[in-house]
Amino acid sequence: MYNAAPSDYNCPICIAIQGIENEDTWIVQDDIFYRDDLVMGFISSKSVLGSEAHPLIVPLEHHENLYNLPQGVGHRIMDLSKKIAIALKEIRNVDGVTITQHNEPAGGQHAFHYHMHVFPRFEDDNFETELWKAKRSTPEERKFHAQALREYFE
Repeated sequence: MYNAAPSDYNCPICIAIQGIENEDTWIVQDDIFYRDDLVMGFISSKSVLGSEAHPLIVPLEHHENLYNLPQGVGHRIMDLSKKIAIALKEIRNVDGVTITQHNEPAGGQHAFHYHMHVFPRFEDDNFETELWKAKRSTPEERKFHAQALREYFE
């Protein structure tokens, strides 16, 4: 229902969920800090100045967008987003969080696998301006943040 991915779409998130690291995904296994029977949390490879190393939450099964997401999976994602927000308060001493989720190209969706962003926010971080200037980060830049969250959730 309401799918925008091309018929030959090779989902980069599904590749990472399977434990594969290759040129088709920017996600490395060290980015993953949480996994249960329904969802996975990892540090995004896109970096927003002032909100670097923001977590993403995805369902383990491929669901392209909110329209296709089973209710129970959606609940688990929202529950995890709250836990991550609290973890960011405790670990990174953030001033707040912004949670976003995009559906279809007109809604800003760029990877056709449901994913929720949890952005750490700080006073005067210029998030609204910097969001659209996001750049690709390296695994080394993300590793510390993933490890801190991994330890938090253990």
